[in-house]
Amino acid sequence: MSKLKIQYTCTECGSHSNKWQGQCVGCQAWNTLVETIPEDTTSKTARFASLAPRSDIQALSSIQAEEQPRFGTCISEFDRVLGGGLVPGMVVLLGGDPGIGKSTLLLQSLGLQCKQQKVLYVSGEESAGQIALRAQRLGMENSPMPVLTEIQLEIIIDVVQKHQPAVVVIDSIQTLYTAQQNSAPGSVSQVRECAAQLTRVAKANGVAMILVGHVTKEGTLAGPRVLEHIVDTVLYFEGDSHSSFRLVRAIKNRFGAVNELGVFGMTDRGLKGVSNPSALFLSQHGQPVAGSCIMVTQEGTRPLLVEVQALVDTSHVPTSRRLTVGLEQNRLAMLLAVLHRHAGLAFFDQDVFVNAVGGVRITEPAADLAIVLAMVSSLKNRPLPKGLVAFGEIGLSGEVRPAPRGQERLKEAAKLGFSTAIIPAANAPKQAIEGLTIIPVERIEAALHALRSAFVS
Repeated sequence: MSKLKIQYTCTECGSHSNKWQGQCVGCQAWNTLVETIPEDTTSKTARFASLAPRSDIQALSSIQAEEQPRFGTCISEFDRVLGGGLVPGMVVLLGGDPGIGKSTLLLQSLGLQCKQQKVLYVSGEESAGQIALRAQRLGMENSPMPVLTEIQLEIIIDVVQKHQPAVVVIDSIQTLYTAQQNSAPGSVSQVRECAAQLTRVAKANGVAMILVGHVTKEGTLAGPRVLEHIVDTVLYFEGDSHSSFRLVRAIKNRFGAVNELGVFGMTDRGLKGVSNPSALFLSQHGQPVAGSCIMVTQEGTRPLLVEVQALVDTSHVPTSRRLTVGLEQNRLAMLLAVLHRHAGLAFFDQDVFVNAVGGVRITEPAADLAIVLAMVSSLKNRPLPKGLVAFGEIGLSGEVRPAPRGQERLKEAAKLGFSTAIIPAANAPKQAIEGLTIIPVERIEAALHALRSAFVS
C-alpha cells in the first residue's frame, strides 16, 4: 500500500512546501504552515476552465455603470453595517467567537425575510431538530423558512440553482467539502475551493450569500487569508460573553462604508437592535467624579458618545504600570510623554489605568484629547463638569489636530444634552450650535488651561 503524500500550505498566501518549517518562504509569515493533501491535478485545467465564462477587453467609457438595488434584512442595525442592506450577488463573511450570536442573528433575519422573498438556510453544524429548537426559543416555530442540513458543496449548489433564493446563509464555510478535493472539511484547500465556488454561484445567479466563518484563538478568521479577499464584505461579531450587548463591525465592504458599527442587545427572544447606543457607553454618575471624560467617536457614519475613565495612582513598584482597556496602549505611552514635555506634568511615579466604558474598542486617534483630560482630572483629583465632551488628536509637538466629521460629532453631543465641547480649533463650526458652547484649542497647553477653569470645585 503506497504511502499517502502530504504537503504543507501557508494559510496567509497559499504557497506550498514539502516539509514543515517555521517561516513561510512565500510571504515570510511565521507559524502559518498547516498539513494538507496535494490536489489531484488530472482534471484541474478542465475544472478551472468552467469557473467563469470568457470575457473580452472593453473600454471603460463603454461600460454602463448601474447602481445595484438593495433590499433590507428586516433588522435595521444589520442593514446599517451592510451599508444599507444586501445587494444581489453580494457575498458576506460573518465571523465571531463561538456562541456570540452569529447563527441567532441570521436565523432571525431569514425568518423575517422569508415572508417577502425566497430564502434558504444551509446548516452544516446543526441538525434540523437543533435549528427547530432554537427557532422555538426565538418564537419562530411557525416560520415557513426553508432549511437544508448538508455539507457537500455540489448538493448545495444544485439546490441553490434549482430554487433560486434571493438570500442564502451558509453556516458555516469551514464545515463544507467538495468531492474535487481530497482533504478534510475545514482544511485550507477545502475552504478556499468552497468559497470560490459559492462566490461564482452567487455572482452568476444574483444571490446574496452570507457565509459564517470560524475564528482562531487570536480572533482572526480561520482558514486561508484569501477567504477575506474573495468576499465582498467582512463582518466581525464582537462582545463580551459576560455582557448582553453585541457589536457587529464591518472591516471590509465593497458596497458601503468600512468600520460601520451595529449594536445589538441579547435577550431571551434573540438579538434586538439598539437605537441609541450612546446610552450604553455612558456611566450614570449621581455626582461628577474625577478621572471621567466623555468623548465623541466616529464609527463609520455613526457618531457615538463614549465615557473614557482614567485612574492615576502613586506607584509602589520600581516600574510604573500602564494599562488600557478598549484603547491602544502604545498611544497612552506617547500621550504621557507629550504631557511631560509640553505641559510639565510627570507621571513617571504614577500607575495609569485607562478604560473605555461599555466594552467598546476605540481605535481612532481622536480619543487623545479626552484621554488626556481624564488623566489630568484623576491626577489632580478634580472632576470635570457633567456636560463636557472632548475629541481631537494630539501630535508629538503638542498640537491638537482636527478629527474627521467634526460637525456630526458636535450635533450628536448637542442632541444628547451636552453643553460644552473642547475641540480642535480646525473643527470649530462656522455657525453656532444651539445649546453647545465651543472651546476651540490649538495646543495641549490651551486645552489644559481651559480645563482648569472647567474643574468642578
